[in-house]
Amino acid sequence: MKIYVTDQSGNEHELEAVEGWRVMEIIREHGMPIKAECGGACACATCHVYVDEEWLDKLPDMRDDEEEMLDEAFDLEDNSRLSCQLIMDESLDGLKVKLAYYGD
Repeated sequence: MKIYVTDQSGNEHELEAVEGWRVMEIIREHGMPIKAECGGACACATCHVYVDEEWLDKLPDMRDDEEEMLDEAFDLEDNSRLSCQLIMDESLDGLKVKLAYYGD
């Protein structure tokens, strides 16, 4: 399985994805600049990504806690999601996202 991640410079990266992992974990494990301060607990918005429009309807619905955390995010868009709340499985093979937050 693969995901495609566009960094803040506009470069797309093809990443090997592991079933059952959070998309945030996959991005972080590949050394991309994602802060992910809370480690996947949905307690911050530092793993904010923009989901490619063609994938929005294929994702699970956003839970209330994710929606509340996204309210704290900078540069929120209609296609914003927290990558820690997206769990990789076969249905997400080929998922395309763009990093929204610069990691330090």
